[in-house]
Amino acid sequence: MFPVIHRFLPAILLTLLGLGLATLLAPREIVEVRDHLTGFPDSDATAHLLRPKILAVLCLVPALAAFYYGMVGAIDRYLIRNFMGAFLLCFSSLYAIWLISDLTNNMGNFRESADTFAFMGKYYLATFPKVFVEFAPFGLLLAMLYSLGKLSRGQEIVSIIQTGRGVARLISPLIIMGFMVSLVCLGFNYRWAPAASGYQEALLEQAEMGALSKARNVVYSESDERRLWLVGIFPYEYHRGEALKNVIIRSFTPEGKPESRLEAKSAEWDRETNNWTFTGVSKWDMTHRLDMPDGSIGPISPKLEKNIQDPLIKTRWPETPWKLIKPGLRAEQLGIPGLYSWLVQNRTSEWGNKRRFLTQWHYRWAQPAICLAIVLLAAPLGIVFSRRGTGGGIALAVFMCAGIMFSSTVFLALGESGYIPPVWAAWGTNILATTVALLLIQRRLVGRPIYQTLRKLLPA
Repeated sequence: MFPVIHRFLPAILLTLLGLGLATLLAPREIVEVRDHLTGFPDSDATAHLLRPKILAVLCLVPALAAFYYGMVGAIDRYLIRNFMGAFLLCFSSLYAIWLISDLTNNMGNFRESADTFAFMGKYYLATFPKVFVEFAPFGLLLAMLYSLGKLSRGQEIVSIIQTGRGVARLISPLIIMGFMVSLVCLGFNYRWAPAASGYQEALLEQAEMGALSKARNVVYSESDERRLWLVGIFPYEYHRGEALKNVIIRSFTPEGKPESRLEAKSAEWDRETNNWTFTGVSKWDMTHRLDMPDGSIGPISPKLEKNIQDPLIKTRWPETPWKLIKPGLRAEQLGIPGLYSWLVQNRTSEWGNKRRFLTQWHYRWAQPAICLAIVLLAAPLGIVFSRRGTGGGIALAVFMCAGIMFSSTVFLALGESGYIPPVWAAWGTNILATTVALLLIQRRLVGRPIYQTLRKLLPA
């Protein structure tokens, strides 16, 4: 009984830790979802209401991997220990390199913040999902090459195969671990990794300029009210009442001619009354015409209105900060719920680049799957039966990984430009990598050399 308890003890501890973390994070996410749906009532509520549940499941993925570890046999546990230990080491090394580089580039901005260490903790905690999604495939690649290469040099793989296990059975527990890492990437990609990119830029801007902005130079047109908004600085936490900065509002007549121009240093929206309060106000009458000496009507000359109220309060305006920010949102910084809501709302619109948003939506699902493709690709390159060593496999894997990065960039550009369907643009790299991986695995299964086959494909 005690060996069984000892085997499942990590899973039990990780389950308790995951439940505690989910209890802490899920209620906060529920509040964020409610705020979002209040401001964006036309968003897809189902997709956003899944966010707290996905966050809770994400906290329990390590426990799920630990339970799988406790259920498998001794050989599989040995392989998993070697692989996951190498993955943690490789990912930590990659993260440390990125951290040092980022600190070097942004230390000046960090020092300008009020509390440097608290700001740095907030910054790196917010950016971790994005960095994990970006570096996890490379960590898996290095971990597969290192752990399988080490087992190959020690003739342990040959010994395991002599027990009756084939190559496919040998790497199956490692594929399951790669699937677990893919689940974490998929959970982060649902909302938090894309949002971290925009939040990272906003935090650096806050440290440098003292303002945390969601977007800049946002343009919004309210056709029913015949108003055109130009917002210079859009605060990141606009949903909590932060004021918009450097606002210009142009009003038009029913015939489409300019009627007035309102400029304000700040604009605040009251959630309770739906009133807009403008401060630092200047207003011009765009219908004023000059009087000509001959008594005729001259050209339009904007006239500055005097004695205008400051602050100026406007009631019953249908515009809300959520409506204004929509044109300033970038597809790369939206998660699956945000992209899906945008596509549904703009299904019949002709002004938006729907290909870009649709490609990014498919890419949110496809990007985590590259982890599995990387595991499949690295497995036959890490397993070596000859004295040649693993140097060639490492060099080839690094070359293929660079090719995957290049392929992903090209496919996305082609999809967003309309040259290929968005679904193929998002999944094209995965399909190519998986096809090459299966071919290499097939060569390894039948005992044929991989490098001679690849050498034949190269020009003499």
